[in-house]
Amino acid sequence: MAKAPTQTQTQKKPRRKAPAKGKPAARRSAANDRSKLLFDGPDWTFDTMERAYRAIEDIAIGDLGLDIYPNQIEIISSEQMLDAYSSTGMPLMYRHWSFGKTFVSEERKYRKGLRGLAYEIIINSSPCISYNMEDNTMPMQTLVMAHAAFGHNHFFKNNHLFRMWTDAEGILDYLEYARGFVSECEERYGERAVEAVLDSAHALMPNGVFRYERPSRPTLREERARHRERLAQEEAEVNYLWDTLKAHKARKSSSSDGFDPAQGVDLPEENLLYFLEQYSPILKNWQRELLRITRHVAQYFYPQRQTKVMNEGCACFVHYHVVNELHRKGLISDGALMEILHQHTNVVTQPDFDDPRFSGTNPYALGFAIMQDIKRVVTDPTDEDREWFPGHAGKGDWRGVLKDVWVNFRDESFIQQYLSPKLIRDFHMFALETDESERFYTVSHIQDERGYREIRQALARNHDLSMIEPDIQVVGVDFLGDRTLHLACQSTDGARLAEADREATLAHLRHLWGFDVSLTQDGENSRD
Repeated sequence: MAKAPTQTQTQKKPRRKAPAKGKPAARRSAANDRSKLLFDGPDWTFDTMERAYRAIEDIAIGDLGLDIYPNQIEIISSEQMLDAYSSTGMPLMYRHWSFGKTFVSEERKYRKGLRGLAYEIIINSSPCISYNMEDNTMPMQTLVMAHAAFGHNHFFKNNHLFRMWTDAEGILDYLEYARGFVSECEERYGERAVEAVLDSAHALMPNGVFRYERPSRPTLREERARHRERLAQEEAEVNYLWDTLKAHKARKSSSSDGFDPAQGVDLPEENLLYFLEQYSPILKNWQRELLRITRHVAQYFYPQRQTKVMNEGCACFVHYHVVNELHRKGLISDGALMEILHQHTNVVTQPDFDDPRFSGTNPYALGFAIMQDIKRVVTDPTDEDREWFPGHAGKGDWRGVLKDVWVNFRDESFIQQYLSPKLIRDFHMFALETDESERFYTVSHIQDERGYREIRQALARNHDLSMIEPDIQVVGVDFLGDRTLHLACQSTDGARLAEADREATLAHLRHLWGFDVSLTQDGENSRD
């Protein structure tokens, strides 16, 4: 056993080597705190990723009460991220020249430093797939896991639009089927023939969705069975010319009975791809299946187009809450938190209207700000808040209020319901009106009692797809005569279709219909 030091020795040693009073304890505390850290420094490993994921999961599920799909997180390179960009972010996608064009364009911009890459891409599927960039630092990996694997994931699984319109469990199987079918068609009918159909179908995708009617969501087995039936039908097809002659005789013989082949067609029809798939006189079965695949892909992305503000706002709110809780628990360092908050601030910055960077409302900034404001109104409301939001002001349970919002709203209704006068002031919002005959805009509403409501309504309209996309519907078809397809476009706030867009749309419609197509907008006809 070592000899115990004398009193003189114990007194001299601290005077010579120890810092001022209290510092040894502070150092021991710092060392203990550092031992709790999930990671220390910018480098990541799969072990640190796993530890961070588990810590994030404890907060996201245990504290916030999120309900998520199983997660599948994949680390990819910059080139793989560019490839994901080009194929709309989907891991399985059929081939089309436009994807390669997008890849080349994005790669050139990235190599020249004109554009950065996303830190992650998230896919609405079960399991929910997150692509994380391998170049991310460990603090950024923590941020994007909280943002995507938990924030977006919860929103995908619970929002009513995604639950109504998409099938997270079946989308990857369906895309695998679609890719195989397109490849088979290219081998049998030639790449150019397939591309010609897909070119027109892709151009009509914005008008190839059901907006109000709930579509069927076939399983992969049903799709493959339908594919086999169509192939068998194609093999047994009779001569179309002879079929037309017989139908013509039947029409003549039954004209006194009021025969009309359009009787079974429900018009107007908003889904142009569906109408062409069902009733085009010239398309073969494999071409109809290509239209079906395209409109299923369009329908899959339709809820995302309606919930950009809410989806990104939810993900930003979740990652902001999670990383601050990690720091409060001592699981990430001050430096890591500062790096995360720096990137968070960049994402949620909203430039003013006279800033050169201004390009409209930043959905990340608006969504995050409204959700933070909901939390404030629920926990610490002002008199103004109690007047504007009597349903949830001062209720205390901000987690429950936000989860209800994430389930039941889309962008325009979310803004109409929850944009507060405080946020209108914080964002320096005002409303403009324009008249084509005037050289200047008119400020129609400012930040006053009436202006708050009008500004909120105007901003909500700017996020309503029915107000910002042309409403083109099939309103008639002449099956017995020249087979002209009649469409009508309802203008919104006097906005008219651009001439080039209108002519291009008609050209694609004529290609898939095979006969004349007329488009009426506010009483004016156009025929291609």
